[in-house]
Amino acid sequence: MKKRWSLLALASATLLLAGCAGFGGIQLDKVGEKDSVSYFKVALNQTESHPSYKALEKFAEDVKTRTDGRYVIEVFPNAQLGSQQEVLQYVKSGAIEMAIVSGTQLENINKDFRVLNMPTTFSSIEHQMKVLQTPQIVGDLFASLEDKDNITVMGGYTQGSRHLYTTFGPVKTPADLAGKKIRVQESDMHIKMIELMGGSATPLSYGEVYSALQAGVLDGAENNIVSFNTARHMEVAPYLSYSNHLVGLDYMIIRHDLLEAMPAADRDTLYTAWYDSMDFHTKLWKDYTEESKAIAEKTGATFHEVDEEDFAKALAPIVDMFVSDGYQRKLFDAIRAVDTNSNEGGK
Repeated sequence: MKKRWSLLALASATLLLAGCAGFGGIQLDKVGEKDSVSYFKVALNQTESHPSYKALEKFAEDVKTRTDGRYVIEVFPNAQLGSQQEVLQYVKSGAIEMAIVSGTQLENINKDFRVLNMPTTFSSIEHQMKVLQTPQIVGDLFASLEDKDNITVMGGYTQGSRHLYTTFGPVKTPADLAGKKIRVQESDMHIKMIELMGGSATPLSYGEVYSALQAGVLDGAENNIVSFNTARHMEVAPYLSYSNHLVGLDYMIIRHDLLEAMPAADRDTLYTAWYDSMDFHTKLWKDYTEESKAIAEKTGATFHEVDEEDFAKALAPIVDMFVSDGYQRKLFDAIRAVDTNSNEGGK
């Protein structure tokens, strides 16, 4: 029965892709021609109400307008084209043109991406976005998948600052987490992150967190304020502490052969529209974060400052644990050296 459902799911996905405009039909030698239209499918696992979908809609509209309709980007939300693991393979094979995938997906291909998904790398969303739009820092990394995997990384959307939230009361210092079971994503680095902050890391799927918090299986979790609200975790873990231990990231990936086939002027237009989309998404994310905080407070959730110096000191060893070679160290140091008050670098 399980095998039968797997085959049905695969068949459904194949039919959906086959029905999409341009599936298997983009002729690279025709891309950018005046009288032709190139259809780009972009896969997203979020809903239509999510900031990422709204930002992608703007991206699609801008690209179409700026190229006089020669490029049409079609956004497929709600994981319609498959899971993140699946759409990553579809981009590699050329079945679809673009996708939004999480940082952990790219870490599985190239461990160097781990530097951008590590606690202490980014101090804020502004810091993160400036780095992502500075080719002198991330250019080589974003091109590192091109030859082997046919993937170019264009940039990314922030997942926002991640914080601790708990069932038992506010967390002021790492000592407050001693013996407490804190949900974490299934990542060696993130497990170590919780342990360094004083807690007992408990890997668990996202969909099980609410009931585990409610039942006392977990004492807390870590995530951004948007998820704190949308997953209703504030109902069962109402104490959020501003640990700001990680600024998360989703990446936009595109078929490298397709990008290379575009005329240089069209490629520049695509990147300009994408950077504008990143800026738009950041504003949406910040607005949505404030709305989520207000909603959480109305349910009785409270927000607390932490001893930032204590948390920074606790997390400091993670760099030496997971930055494993000279390139990664150079990348980390370059990111940390970025001055968010300066206009140098950037687009």
